[in-house]
Amino acid sequence: MSGRKGGRMGYSVGQVAAFAGVSVRTLHHYDKAGLLSPGERSPAGYRFYSDADLARLQQILFYRELGFPLEEIAVILRDPGADALHHLRERQRRLREEIARLERLAEVAEQAIEVQRTGVALTPEERFEVFGEISFDLSYATEAQLKWRDSAAYREAMARARAHTKEDWRQLMNEAAAWRAELLAAFDAGRPADGERAMDLAERHRRHLSRWFTPCTSDTHRRIADDLAADPRAFALLVPPSQQRPGLAAYVSKAIHANASRRDGSRTDPEEHP
Repeated sequence: MSGRKGGRMGYSVGQVAAFAGVSVRTLHHYDKAGLLSPGERSPAGYRFYSDADLARLQQILFYRELGFPLEEIAVILRDPGADALHHLRERQRRLREEIARLERLAEVAEQAIEVQRTGVALTPEERFEVFGEISFDLSYATEAQLKWRDSAAYREAMARARAHTKEDWRQLMNEAAAWRAELLAAFDAGRPADGERAMDLAERHRRHLSRWFTPCTSDTHRRIADDLAADPRAFALLVPPSQQRPGLAAYVSKAIHANASRRDGSRTDPEEHP
């Protein structure tokens, strides 16, 4: 069954697999990759692992546990003079980055749960009745929760949203639908985004947000405008995909910016409740 070294038998692949806690297939893979090959042979030609092979396997498994790829392990073990400390420090840096990434994902998951919990409590049928084609993208809502959770205005908006009744949401969405119809009419008629009609619509949108969620200043409205132009998920909360036109998001954003400048120029109190 064996090769001999100092009167002792070597170890078969099955034995090594059993006490090392790896599969025979893994050991064959290490052998094929040139990472760990049995160093002893029996008179009959069978291959066995020596004590030195087991020590090398222990090193391999240590580096694998730390997440090193096999190619990098081979480099470390191939050269006795290789700077293993450098590799370990680099791996430590990568692990810390991965830990930070996983913590971020855990935070995102936590916020996603919070978003789901604070949504308006409606059955699927009631949700379609009230919101129609407007859908709330969970990833976008979660990102907003993470981005603005330290903002007093955002917290107020979410608190007021949670307090809305079904009838509140129905009235809110009816107002939004009427506003959207006028927006599309102005856009389709070619009214300029920085013209009086478009700016008036932008002002109505600002007042709508202030009335139902939180006071919307000119600067806040500008940030919303930038988000509408940059993120399709945000714009879909304003205009459902079936009603969107090419260039409409940019049009709305420009109208909001133009109206904000108009308000600033008229010295309107930016903190007023419309």
